[in-house]
Amino acid sequence: MTLKSSSLWRSLRAYQIYGANTNVGKTIMSTVLCKAFARKFPNETTWYLKPVSTGPLDEADDRHLTRFSPETRTSCLFQFDEAVSPHIAARSSKPTSDSDVQEQVLGHLASCAQSGAGTILVETAGGVHSPTPSGSSQADLFRPLRLPVCLVADHRLGGISASISAFESLHIRGYDLDLILQFEESKYQNHTYLKAFFEKKDILELSLPLPPPQGQTQEEDIEVMSEYYEKMSKLDQVDETISKLSEKHASRIKNLEQMSSRAYDQIWYPFTQHRDVSPETITAIDSASGDFFQTHSISSLSPSHENILAPTFDGSASWWTQGLGHGNPELSLAAAYAAGRYGHVMFAGTIHEPALLLAEKLLRNLDNPRLSRIFYSDNGSTGMEVATKMALTAAFDRYEWAVPKENVGVLGLKGSYHGDTIGAMDCSEPSTFNEKVHWYRGRGYWFDFPQVKMVRGKWIVDVPAGMECEFGEGEDFASLADIFDIEARSNSLACQKYRGYIERTLERVVKEEGMTFGALIMEPVILGAGGMLFADPLFQHILVRVIRNSAHLFSPSTPLPTQDSKSWTGLPIIFDEVFTGLYRLGRFSSASFLHTHPDISVHAKLLTGGLVPLCTTVASESIYDAFIGEEKRDALLHGHSYTAHPVGCHVANTSLDILQDLEAGESWREYKDDWRVANESGDVDVVIERSVVPSYSSTDVWSAWSKDFITLISHSREVESVIALGSVLAINLQDQHAGYSSTAATGLQKKLLNRSVDFKIHVRVLGNVLYMMASQTSKPETMRSIEKFLVAELG
Repeated sequence: MTLKSSSLWRSLRAYQIYGANTNVGKTIMSTVLCKAFARKFPNETTWYLKPVSTGPLDEADDRHLTRFSPETRTSCLFQFDEAVSPHIAARSSKPTSDSDVQEQVLGHLASCAQSGAGTILVETAGGVHSPTPSGSSQADLFRPLRLPVCLVADHRLGGISASISAFESLHIRGYDLDLILQFEESKYQNHTYLKAFFEKKDILELSLPLPPPQGQTQEEDIEVMSEYYEKMSKLDQVDETISKLSEKHASRIKNLEQMSSRAYDQIWYPFTQHRDVSPETITAIDSASGDFFQTHSISSLSPSHENILAPTFDGSASWWTQGLGHGNPELSLAAAYAAGRYGHVMFAGTIHEPALLLAEKLLRNLDNPRLSRIFYSDNGSTGMEVATKMALTAAFDRYEWAVPKENVGVLGLKGSYHGDTIGAMDCSEPSTFNEKVHWYRGRGYWFDFPQVKMVRGKWIVDVPAGMECEFGEGEDFASLADIFDIEARSNSLACQKYRGYIERTLERVVKEEGMTFGALIMEPVILGAGGMLFADPLFQHILVRVIRNSAHLFSPSTPLPTQDSKSWTGLPIIFDEVFTGLYRLGRFSSASFLHTHPDISVHAKLLTGGLVPLCTTVASESIYDAFIGEEKRDALLHGHSYTAHPVGCHVANTSLDILQDLEAGESWREYKDDWRVANESGDVDVVIERSVVPSYSSTDVWSAWSKDFITLISHSREVESVIALGSVLAINLQDQHAGYSSTAATGLQKKLLNRSVDFKIHVRVLGNVLYMMASQTSKPETMRSIEKFLVAELG
């Protein structure tokens, strides 16, 4: 769902009433609280909302409030006549989606906030996980609103367990529990136990006497209940609880408004020039759900009737990590399970199930016959350090070069970036990222390469200026899929040019300049931090082939032929798939676009769906064998305290399962159909059934960003070029001083963050390149809204 508003107003205290079970007294407690709020704040309005109700209308909970708290304005949004669970009751009516319920609840809250100061209670149906009309859990349905919760405990036998379980279900989903409400029952005395339990968690608790037995007649029942409500709502402890709830509301807003200033005084931000930072430029994030943050900015201080928070699209996918939506309950539960089962356990010389299953899952689905070993680390930069150690050691071990080890470099592509640890930095050419790093040496050679981009409605392969003799004049293509058809392009003039350029360059730098190389390292398809550079896949394919066929260049003597087809040849090939892998570009592995298999690949970011840090470096047996020796110093002496953290591994297993289900299902069908091209006979390409191990054809090229939108903005006078693949969009803006230091994209970045229609958009920029990333669960309506705004801004 795309929330077009938020649920925190200065003028409106909003609370969600959950029950530990059905029939625990939610409506009775709601009535007491509504009357108490009305008494406490006589000049304000008190509202009660029942989003979903089942059963006869005259027994509806909102009717109960109207009768016993007439000063309260009551409403019900979805009323079903049958007294059964909502998912059953809704079968006889027009289907009601979660989005329908969320939008109407939020609209009602906004209407209340606009009408003046007051308090609203939103009472749920049944227990915490009672089904919604669509069949989902209402704990998940209402989570994007994240209203503070008042939980009505179960006072009956078994109620202690039910109440604690309800609390934990809400807590693990990121709800704030403000108040525990319970009835005093002398036999089981649940209220005594639960009061002590929740006091330790600094949660307010209010215990009330049980309501009187039901009267013999309706009139008598109304009379005794009226007396009960009047008495309860006047109790000192109820009045005190109302005051504390109000204080919590004010404190929450005050904390949000102060966070940016406090952060400004204490936080050192990554990749940030702090000369440009002020409290006004720092965005406070209260929570996140799906594709959206709930944000507050000092620069947007609002009147009392306006929202304190703003729904803000996570346009960088939280630095490329986010794939399954913020606050994903399946990932949260997976993390909690592993934390409860293991916490963290030593990994050297041991094994636990999450790490073993993840290793098997990755090796199976990467579908690379060369790869056989998994090494765990914590993030992409560290994983690339490990990969570099592996490759250089294997190459040095085989070739036994008579040069100092520190003189062995790597081959790569210009604009590449593999992380900000010292070793990973040395694998990239000099740039803004590393030019002031004291130990940086830049050990290697980096090739120029042709780039893929759309310019004025045409997909082209663009040749670097001044390199037309080496690469040719560039080419136009009918579709993006045609560029990825490596087989069809293998006999082209471009293929011959690429091969000749690479061979001549290697001859020059090795034979004439005397450089020694121990690996080829590159990001498949798109070079991320370098500016979202879309490399021609044919060039990367040929580069790997030439390297593998050039052992004679790298060996000081005649190389022996390799008997094992899975063993590395020429140099070890490392693919940095930290950014581009695991469905970021629409496929499990971005190596599949290049029709080649690396000897080492590195995977992080989307590996855990955006929840926790984890990285895997996957290697071939021939790389692994280079570290088998008689002494410990021969081993790969690398690791960190949280290697193969069980929480991360279990979350990764869950994340990959969900991603593969998305691929096999219909979730991406609309996007794929938009990008599918007709074949020569005019028919639509056949959709390949997904097997257990993903397999792809050259036509499996698509984007969550619509093809018409990409074409349209490519014609803008402000746009030099645009690329889109999978969930990635990058707009290269016109700038005479293009590059990482450019400020050309900052104006558009500010407009996106300050937009007033639907929702704000938080993005990062790379110089003159504004990029955006959807998650793998982004909805088409969200994407089209963003596209519409960009078209309007870019003209």
